[in-house]
Amino acid sequence: MPIDFPNSPANGATFSAGDKTWQFDGVSWVLVTSNASIGNSAITEAKIADGAVTSAKIAEDTIVNADINSSAGIVLSKLANSTSLGLGVGSLELGHATDTTLARGAAGVVTIEGANIVTISSSDTLTNKTLTSPTINGAHTNLTKELIIQGFEERVNMVASAATGTINIDVATSSIWYYTAAATANHTLNFRYNSSTTLSSKLAVGDAMTIVWMNQTGSTAYYPNVIQIDGSTVTPKVPSAITAGNASSIDVYSFTIVKTTAAPTYQVLETQTKFA
Repeated sequence: MPIDFPNSPANGATFSAGDKTWQFDGVSWVLVTSNASIGNSAITEAKIADGAVTSAKIAEDTIVNADINSSAGIVLSKLANSTSLGLGVGSLELGHATDTTLARGAAGVVTIEGANIVTISSSDTLTNKTLTSPTINGAHTNLTKELIIQGFEERVNMVASAATGTINIDVATSSIWYYTAAATANHTLNFRYNSSTTLSSKLAVGDAMTIVWMNQTGSTAYYPNVIQIDGSTVTPKVPSAITAGNASSIDVYSFTIVKTTAAPTYQVLETQTKFA
């Protein structure tokens, strides 16, 4: 029986006849499908206009050139053995970067067989996942604020040079520095993040960092007699005055730097240990 569609419909208008509903897409009337089950045959050049497809199941075949133009999206959809849309098995490609309503009431969430896909805006707990070269921003905020590490390894920046003049200790490179040739003069240690970034910009008030300086000495016991942070001299607190190194040894100096105000000011704790 022919369908008597309304004349001059507005874009997006709907029309129902019997158990079927159509929607006008500005050019033609397009059938809106609900609770559809499409079996083992391919869909080619499919176009779903501005209306939702709910509880759809497309099994065992391929969708080619699908154009889904719907403000309501596809809800609770299943693509079984789908190898189309230019992606891998079971993949779904969105046509626009603004397509964020993928499930009703939960923007940016795709529900596939009851499992949520992690998105940029979601809050998720990942289990049994391997992260390769991750960048982690923000503080460690678990309930107990504990960090348990097994087999912790640190990099030592070993430099085949003799300590003299001003030595820039870039903590972006390492927090342990070792000059392996015998020092030729007393020297200045300048702690910074790197050549273009201050240590102050990386430390909040109340943050601390421990840095180790390993200085090889010869017959004359030279030592770091000036300590700086970002080019400004600081006076460390020490268990007892350090006025020289130890001849023919490796002197290990530990500096714990605590940022105490935003000015910035610091409390620096220094120790010296002889290894010979």
